[in-house]
Amino acid sequence: MAVFNRVTCLTCGHRHNIYEKNLKEISCIKCRKTIIIPSREGNYYIENYAGNRRVREKIGFNRKLAEIVDSKRKVEIVEGKFLDTNKSNKIKFEVFAKEFVEVYSKVNKKSWQSDQYNLNSLGKFFAGKYLHEITVKDIENYKVERLKHVIGKHKPGKPKTVAAATVNRELATLKTMFNKAVVWKKLKENTAKTIQFLKEPNGRMRFLEEEEITKVLNNSDKKMRPILVLALNTGMRRGEILGLKWHDIDFKRDIITLLDTKNGEKREVYMNEQVKTALIRVRKNPVSPYIFCDKDGKPFYDIRKSFWTVLRKSGIKDFHFHDLRHTFASHLVMSGVDLNTVRELMGHKDIRMTLRYSHLSPSYKRSAIDLLGKKIDTMWTPELKSKKLQKSEFTQDIENKVLMSSGK
Repeated sequence: MAVFNRVTCLTCGHRHNIYEKNLKEISCIKCRKTIIIPSREGNYYIENYAGNRRVREKIGFNRKLAEIVDSKRKVEIVEGKFLDTNKSNKIKFEVFAKEFVEVYSKVNKKSWQSDQYNLNSLGKFFAGKYLHEITVKDIENYKVERLKHVIGKHKPGKPKTVAAATVNRELATLKTMFNKAVVWKKLKENTAKTIQFLKEPNGRMRFLEEEEITKVLNNSDKKMRPILVLALNTGMRRGEILGLKWHDIDFKRDIITLLDTKNGEKREVYMNEQVKTALIRVRKNPVSPYIFCDKDGKPFYDIRKSFWTVLRKSGIKDFHFHDLRHTFASHLVMSGVDLNTVRELMGHKDIRMTLRYSHLSPSYKRSAIDLLGKKIDTMWTPELKSKKLQKSEFTQDIENKVLMSSGK
């Protein structure tokens, strides 16, 4: 770090940096001629090192001003503010993405694989770039390119385009990762925080009609039937069902206890007679605590092939296992069960997740109007009764007078 003056050799034009304050003359290193350093103010510069980078700044014709600026730069370098040294750690996207998954996602999220998948897609676009080099425009360009096609090598049989919801999940992961980079002092600011999500269409909701439910159960084998019965009668997720152990079942109280749920909270699921019968008929493996497992006692992991076989035999298309959960909720609502009860049975934290089924209840809006009507009725009924009473007393008085005048 230093302040220096710059003079030019009048013979060869070579420029020299003069660091000594009171130096009068020097010898040109190029032509060996003597250079007289003028006593008047010259062109003063300051020189500083930020990390491994040398930076020179021209200040002007005043040495005192150059010294003041040089002192200020020293403070900025110590505080990490000069040249944005906080973000000049120069950590590449793919390197920090791996650290983010290992240190944050795997520790704090059950769905850390989703973060890994999203970052793989993002990495195909941002690989090789440093975090501080990724601008808002770069992220906007990613949105455009991601919607056009699948980034990277396309696999036959896979869709060539992605939905807006997919892009939004990836952007959400990017925002979270950049937030952690700021907290961990790897980045000065989150450049992704101002990025707007794409507008998504209303969520898909497919459910089975009564005759379709009958077909599905009739066309299922011993392995799939109890799994389908549980899904249709409890609304449990596939992972929750396949992870069930015998000690989770309380046949005396007719309750299934779920400890490993999506939101991480314990949930109790009530069993009806169909569920109890289906579970009782499942043959217990003597070496495994799992209800649904293979001969070796390992829990079922992938039942897609068996489920697709059931759907093919039943003639049902465009249907996924998770839609059985929608079927459970939809038939509850259509049977007149109130939405808050449905919310509790589904394990939803937010009632807004359950409101998507409200249109299936013909009495939902009418009951709300009736409730308002009853409230308003209590406001004006006392006055109306008073008027009716006054009218009744007036009418009786007239009738009495008529009877008296007639001599009756």
